[in-house]
Amino acid sequence: WGGSYAVTPPLPPPRSWLRAPEPRNLFALDPTPALGGLRAQRDPKSGSLKGFTEELLPNVGLSAKNSLSLRRPPGPPQENLWGSSTTFPFWGFGGSWGGFGGPGVFWGCLWGSHPVVPPLQWPFKPDPFQLWAVLCLERGQSLLAAAHTSAGKTAIAEYAIALAQRHMARSIYTSPIKALSNQKFRDFRSTFGSVGLLTGDVQLHPEASCLVMTTEILRSMLYNGSDVIRDLEWVIFDEVHYINDAERGVVWEEVLIMLPEHVKLVLLSATIPNALEFAQWVGRTKRRCLRVLSTQRRPVPLQHFLYTGNGPRTRNQLFLLLDAHGALSTQGYYAAVEAKKQQSSKSGQNFGAKHPTMAPTTPGQRGMWLALLGLLQEREQLPVVAFTFSRSRCDDHAAAIGPMDLLSPTEKVRSRLFFQRCIGRLRGPDRRLPQVVAMGELLQRGVGVHHGGVLPLLKEVVEMLFSQGLVKVLFATETFAMGLNMPARTVVFDSIRKHDGSNFRDLLPGEYIQMSGRAGRRGLDPMGTVIILCRGSVPDLPDLHRMMLGRPTRLQSQFRLTYPMILNLLRAQELRVQDLLRRSYAEFPLRREQEVGALWGSLGVPCNAGGSRQRRLADSVSGLRVLVPGRVVVVSTPRHRNALGVILQGSIDAYGGVTPLLVSMGGSIGAYGEGPPIIGARGSPRVPVGAPWVSLGGFHWCLWGGPPIIGFHGGLHGCPWGGPLVPMGGSPRYWCLRGPHGCRAPPRPALGAALQELLRLAGGGAAPALLDPAGSLRDPQSVWGGCWGFKGGVGGPGPPSPRAPPQYEQFGARRALQQQLEQLQFQLSDQSLLLLPEYHQRLAVLRALGYVSEGGAVALGGRVAAGLSTHELLVTELLLGNVLAALSPEESVTLLACLVGPGGPRQPPPRITAVQQLVAVAQRLARLQQDCGLSTSPEDVEQQLSFGLMEVVYEWARGVPFADIPRPAGVQEGTVVRCIQRLEEMCRELRQAARMVGEPALAAKMEAASTMIKRDIVFAASLYTQ
Repeated sequence: WGGSYAVTPPLPPPRSWLRAPEPRNLFALDPTPALGGLRAQRDPKSGSLKGFTEELLPNVGLSAKNSLSLRRPPGPPQENLWGSSTTFPFWGFGGSWGGFGGPGVFWGCLWGSHPVVPPLQWPFKPDPFQLWAVLCLERGQSLLAAAHTSAGKTAIAEYAIALAQRHMARSIYTSPIKALSNQKFRDFRSTFGSVGLLTGDVQLHPEASCLVMTTEILRSMLYNGSDVIRDLEWVIFDEVHYINDAERGVVWEEVLIMLPEHVKLVLLSATIPNALEFAQWVGRTKRRCLRVLSTQRRPVPLQHFLYTGNGPRTRNQLFLLLDAHGALSTQGYYAAVEAKKQQSSKSGQNFGAKHPTMAPTTPGQRGMWLALLGLLQEREQLPVVAFTFSRSRCDDHAAAIGPMDLLSPTEKVRSRLFFQRCIGRLRGPDRRLPQVVAMGELLQRGVGVHHGGVLPLLKEVVEMLFSQGLVKVLFATETFAMGLNMPARTVVFDSIRKHDGSNFRDLLPGEYIQMSGRAGRRGLDPMGTVIILCRGSVPDLPDLHRMMLGRPTRLQSQFRLTYPMILNLLRAQELRVQDLLRRSYAEFPLRREQEVGALWGSLGVPCNAGGSRQRRLADSVSGLRVLVPGRVVVVSTPRHRNALGVILQGSIDAYGGVTPLLVSMGGSIGAYGEGPPIIGARGSPRVPVGAPWVSLGGFHWCLWGGPPIIGFHGGLHGCPWGGPLVPMGGSPRYWCLRGPHGCRAPPRPALGAALQELLRLAGGGAAPALLDPAGSLRDPQSVWGGCWGFKGGVGGPGPPSPRAPPQYEQFGARRALQQQLEQLQFQLSDQSLLLLPEYHQRLAVLRALGYVSEGGAVALGGRVAAGLSTHELLVTELLLGNVLAALSPEESVTLLACLVGPGGPRQPPPRITAVQQLVAVAQRLARLQQDCGLSTSPEDVEQQLSFGLMEVVYEWARGVPFADIPRPAGVQEGTVVRCIQRLEEMCRELRQAARMVGEPALAAKMEAASTMIKRDIVFAASLYTQ
């Protein structure tokens, strides 16, 4: 396809939809709803009609296009399931954080539950853990079940689904991966019947009472205002610990925040150390108490071993490392070390070294696998899952044990018939794919392979045969343990080190627990077995101890801002991105509303009490006599600390209750909220210790004999001139206000004298005597009420001496509480949100692109970007820039392949005009984001583009059979299939976007491209849905 359009033709003119006018439709307009109604008034005794009163009707004129309320009428029937990009989401939180003291585990309320008829009968006796969950569900309480693997968490989900059906409501089951959704669809359908499946490309029984879907699908339904949310009673989140996933964890947080309050939650997770904290966040967000249930131990205990054998003579070298009670056996560890030393004279040099990384299978390792599997077969400890952290090593290990046959003749027949029946739906060339042929041969011997490079259909075949006991040895990567309910009797670790995308590291305790938990089938095995292979050397004992007995990884917020999130929230004026940020799990530790209430209680004085005292004092006769123009004051406010000043105007009422001051900025030290007034501080006037400071309106001032002091909010803010501070009198240390109309007020002789007095005092001149507030102002009660912050005196009927040290200590303690309160109030404000700066940066990018107006309205480009799932800005710019208009369907889908291709070694972009245009647009967007403050560079954007599968996609779109398409080296069939499936999803999104912008030709082109690639083995129907 590379030479088919070396030169881009001229861009076609903009197109629009052609619609035939139908004037008769104007006669079928819906009537305007009435805004009011009449209420009859009747005599309460006789019931006779006395008259009518008119009243306004609530919720009139609400629709899915202008309201967030659940009281709005439903939208069009065709938008009932998925909603629409123009439909507002449901949002019932209001503007406040809301809440209660802090949800947790309150077992007492569960006692004395009324007898109920269970909607679901289990074929087994439930555990106490499951009975507690049933009591919570029957009482309509949300819960978090953090239990060990194979503890029976799925039974809780089934009971919630049965409850919804009994109440004639709906339920949604969400899973992190599509394979788990398909598996649960099959299991729930056999139990409940009315079960539907919603994935990116499959929609089965959407009218069912229980819908199974991925979490991303539920997020899309919430943002698009799907009417299915109205009927929801329960939402079950399986594997909720996926919130720790760096890429997709934000989806779980968004969904938990966006769900309406009437929806009850069932959260299922593996064991997590901070389950109560996570439950408190969910409960605070949803304004409902969340019960926390957990298990103390596994239902099937595990024994952990080290294996050092490498052949028939050493095949019995299996050493116990951790028993079923969790006791670490150092004796078994050192026995394994000694056995390894005896195998080779060079092993001592390698003692303590890490395992080999990703080396291929060697003859020695082949002997180790044959010896181990022979030992397990002899001890009847099959089936076994061998976790190998490399796709290629999975295939190599499976091929290395080729001679071993683990199936009986009867099992061989069953396996062969099932495999042939599954692949019988494929076309002839697809049945002869090398991977299909190789997998069939392995399955005939009871060996299976399961990883991301395997074709989806073959993975399902392996899963079903494994669940039937026809796969005795399964080589799998870590993804097999994430959600798939397929336990084995034994689990083997090929290595305890893995590559996490950046470097090699040991397994984390949570990862080891998740994978080792697949050992031990409940009801079948009395004990599960976990074996760690010592291929190169015995791992260090501290590393093993940390991995097996360490605390699992805590749930941590992975919340981040995305452009679709911002655009979807900006569509409705009632929604604010700050509200979503405030409710995120990352902000939960900073939300300390209880401490704010406690501090207000400790202060004991209303926040506006100081202002009334200041007003009363200033309006008194004594106050007007003392607070006269020209009086020198010492000002202490959050902005000034012991700053010299002079009163410029004594009349308060004439200037709105504010006294103009001339303040010395040079004498002001310190910063906002650093403690009580500083006495004798450097750079401030020499105020003697014990000076009579007066606290008025939350600020402090001290009276001097020559002139006194006054404080008010914001220093000089609110003065009648309303202008900025400017230098005055030739000295940069003294400032005044600009005069009316922006003119500087001319200095007067009195003002010059005041400046000279301030200069003399600031230079260390003798200060006048201090005035006594109680004596000079003759208002002791108000002075003491403001100065010490409590009513009445201490230790007697009258106020104590103002120079008493205990009173000054109380004053300092009160100031410390006020500063702590101010800090907490700042943490609760929008300005303290962790991601608020990034939000403003991303909003600046959207405004620069024209997606959001200055007033906050979402433009056409913003609505297009909000409906995309990957590379939102880049794809929108390609669409609006008509880059795709000049390409054929095959070329369009090939160009988009570089956006969804797998990561790998960096490849230079092909020298094709359309590709060069795409790279140029990506670099321009990266520079724009960098200019707005985001840490995105053009080099980073280019790293996200993958050009390795463009030729493969082009050949597939042209109709070439899958078997005849040459693949790049190292790219497996499953990787190609996953790329094409994601590409088809992008084509559907672009088709909707083209219709939105009025490009019918581009919409038809995307639909044709989707049809070209959606065929054969790549989109073979799932076996779980048949």
